[in-house]
Amino acid sequence: MKPLFPKIIIAIDGHSSTGKSSFAKAIAAKLGYIYVDTGAMYRAVTLYGLQHRLINAGDKINENALLTALPEMDITFRNIEGQNCTFLNGTNVEADIRSIEVSQQVSAVSAIAGVRQHLVHLQQQMGKEKGIVMDGRDIGTVVFPQAELKIFMTADPKVRAERRYKELRAKGVQVSFDEILQNVVQRDYDDENRSVAPLHRADDALLLDNSHLTPEDQMTWFEEVINNYETKFDEVN
Repeated sequence: MKPLFPKIIIAIDGHSSTGKSSFAKAIAAKLGYIYVDTGAMYRAVTLYGLQHRLINAGDKINENALLTALPEMDITFRNIEGQNCTFLNGTNVEADIRSIEVSQQVSAVSAIAGVRQHLVHLQQQMGKEKGIVMDGRDIGTVVFPQAELKIFMTADPKVRAERRYKELRAKGVQVSFDEILQNVVQRDYDDENRSVAPLHRADDALLLDNSHLTPEDQMTWFEEVINNYETKFDEVN
């Protein structure tokens, strides 16, 4: 596929465990764009909170302490042997931020207005030059409402839970399917009902339900979308 001109912002939102990150990475690789995993940023903040006991037993979050600590959290991304890895203060935490403990807390941390404000600012700085693919929960509605291409991904909760279950078991994490399904359903509810930047499909976002699609099917769908975009751009210019 030939490069897009001019460079655009591609915003991918949707429910948890729909494969947003994998899809976004594939798009970025195909177009030669920069990829940013915003969900990993919220997970990194959550991990920091757990490590420093700012999130305690009983799901209590010391919000003031967490907000005060935000400037101390240096969150970066590096490509290691073809894999996008998240670093927190110089340490590769890619595996740690995918744990069930972080998954159980990340929605609550994401709902804290000060956390979102801080990370949204960082994300907007990353997209100033465009040529970027960013996935998360509020990219097309809050972070980049002006994004030229918005995609909203979803899938059946049981399908998403099965994907997450297999991913964790492959990594040696001992967890039950029922626990994962409960987490998926709860995260959907929390994400859609939080008071700050709730998850919802932007009016101009294309819907991609990948319950029964392979990664190859998804890329075929995307190629049709982006070819239509290029055709419209060429017609205008």
